[in-house]
Amino acid sequence: MKHLSFDIEIADQFDLRPGEDLLKYAPFHISVAATVEAEGDARLWYTDGAGGNPALTMDRNKAQELLAFLADRQKQGLRLFAWNGLGFDLRWIGHNAQDMETAAGVALNLYDPMFQFFNQRGFPVGLAAVAQAMGVQQTKLMDSADAPREWNQGRYQRVMEYVTGDCQITNQVVAAIAREKRVSWRTKKGTLSYEPMPRFKTVAEVLKDPEPDQSWMAPGGGMRRSKFTEWLPPAVVRQFTSSPPQSRKP
Repeated sequence: MKHLSFDIEIADQFDLRPGEDLLKYAPFHISVAATVEAEGDARLWYTDGAGGNPALTMDRNKAQELLAFLADRQKQGLRLFAWNGLGFDLRWIGHNAQDMETAAGVALNLYDPMFQFFNQRGFPVGLAAVAQAMGVQQTKLMDSADAPREWNQGRYQRVMEYVTGDCQITNQVVAAIAREKRVSWRTKKGTLSYEPMPRFKTVAEVLKDPEPDQSWMAPGGGMRRSKFTEWLPPAVVRQFTSSPPQSRKP
């Protein structure tokens, strides 16, 4: 299965309190991004700054270049994967490129296993929890909340290795899911849990499925699916999801 995973890091620094909505601090500026093909070819994306160092934030031209690269790779038939790429990465790539329409088109053709999992189970799951449960030996080099501080303090190489590593981990998780036909994850209690995923669906395919069943949750305890999709232009969504929705089997 030929595919490519991508990931971004943001430059914005803030302290997110438990339960606080990340979008409170939006819009976000990108510091660096990575694209890694399953065969191993990796590429870093950032804007050059003064003194041979990267700039603090990615400028519009570089963000447009990254977005065009992703769109072109899709057109060439390569499958793009990103963990929460719908709700986060492509949203802020589009914002920084000032081209939400192109970003939305890429997002709807994207394979986002986390979003697919959310639509089946009703809650999100972190990449690290899945990677550990599925036997991926490579681990995350830092917490995502640490990356903006590291970048702002000039530890560029460390953040570059981190964002590249997350793409590599995503590729390994994708391969494990494809092999096992399910997602395994380590719960907060430390136990293993499983969810069938016999095939990957594009975001557009997932949006044709019913909303996740969250009836078992406490009132107001579930995240709405619209949280991931609210940035998508309605006209682009209609273009990709115009066929009748699928019914969820009991």
